[in-house]
Amino acid sequence: MSISTLSLRSFTVAAALAASAASASALTLPTDALQANSVQAFSQDALDQFDAFAITVTPLGNATATSTAGAFNLPVTSITVNSSLKVTAGTATGSALEIARTLRGAKVGVTIANFKLNFETNQVLADVTPIGGVTIPQMAVYNFNVATPLGLKYKFPLSITGHEVLDQLFLTPDGITAIAKALVLPSFAPALMKQTDFGTITIDVGLGLRLPPVSTTSYTPAP
Repeated sequence: MSISTLSLRSFTVAAALAASAASASALTLPTDALQANSVQAFSQDALDQFDAFAITVTPLGNATATSTAGAFNLPVTSITVNSSLKVTAGTATGSALEIARTLRGAKVGVTIANFKLNFETNQVLADVTPIGGVTIPQMAVYNFNVATPLGLKYKFPLSITGHEVLDQLFLTPDGITAIAKALVLPSFAPALMKQTDFGTITIDVGLGLRLPPVSTTSYTPAP
């Protein structure tokens, strides 16, 4: 894809964003070619628990590790806004985190992939796949609090920026059950997981294009 094609695409996204203000319906904007990223940073409490159970977190697909221990970049592939330019959802399709450990010589764990932030329910949804198991599509994995709302700023013709911080990242009951079972954790672990704030998600939409754009293909764990 050429720079001119990307520029045209960015112009189209910006124009659509402006047009959505006059529309009564929601609009989903592709951001795979823009500098739009979400960074999930696990809390120290979460990292301590990972260490206690010899758990490792590995980024897969579009996801990459950052220079901060326990923090992973998940490129934002789309943002959905309503008629007043309020963000109602965001996706990081193609990104995945494998949470795993070795138990009696075998690898056990779960892959959490294709993240979606639902700002109407304040939940993180994702495809959850136990290693060697069947995928549960778009399970509500975390609940979150919006510490700093994402105020998208638009300036004609190509400038779209925004910053948001989500905190109080707590696993849902379904998330606790799926992860604890996949990791074969001891019986006391779910109660500990329920009380644990797992960290933050920081979202930044910045100036400039992403070359090349990130893949928008859903991540599927190897069988």
